[in-house]
Amino acid sequence: MKRLLVIGIGAGNPDYITMQAVKALNQVDVFFLMDKGQSKDKLIDLRREICERYITDPSYRFAEAHSPERDRGDVDYLASVGDLNRAKKQTFVRLINDELADGQCGGFLVWGDPALYDSTVRILQEILAAGLCAFEFEVIPGITSVQALAAQHKVPLNTIGRSIEITTGRRLAAGQVSDTDSLVVMLDAEDSYHHVADPETRIYWGAYLGTPDEILLSGKLKDVADEIERVRKAARREHGWIMDTYLLRKP
Repeated sequence: MKRLLVIGIGAGNPDYITMQAVKALNQVDVFFLMDKGQSKDKLIDLRREICERYITDPSYRFAEAHSPERDRGDVDYLASVGDLNRAKKQTFVRLINDELADGQCGGFLVWGDPALYDSTVRILQEILAAGLCAFEFEVIPGITSVQALAAQHKVPLNTIGRSIEITTGRRLAAGQVSDTDSLVVMLDAEDSYHHVADPETRIYWGAYLGTPDEILLSGKLKDVADEIERVRKAARREHGWIMDTYLLRKP
């Protein structure tokens, strides 16, 4: 039987790797790397660095494949995500069938944690349900950008006795969030914090968390919102991509 490990590798700092992840890394024969283009080579380089640092037996190998991209034009969002995941599923099936022998262990190195805004676990479950491959798999949790953000800003995610919500920039812009005191926003491509009504709300923003390129800004929205937008646009131009997360805290 083929075996797969879905390993959370943290938010960008190789020191975020847990002991459970280190043990998992050392069981893998073939690592599946999803290449997202030249501008994101650092994401592949980090995965290779993690393997070199923590794996004691160098007999493992990498199997690379192009990572499909979501259509970001004027299309239905859920439909475009569905198309993306179907394309990823075809790629996963090919990798598992062609690159992994029976009895071997394959590894997916997932940015952050596999359970938070990542499709790998969902796609593997769909592959099994459709009978497209035969394998068993395990999930190893990782440190998320949400945890890294709070640690770097030295703030707790919640206030005493109150809840926290994790959502997307798309939902924030559409007003589809609860009345929670603490709101974590991920996957925001449109600077949706500008839609927050109360300018006294504090924002704790971070990009490229855990990496040498890390950027941190915080303050009241009325004071720092424009600066965050400026810095964010400049960082995207410089690197060709950006991954950022922020916490909104009501006054």
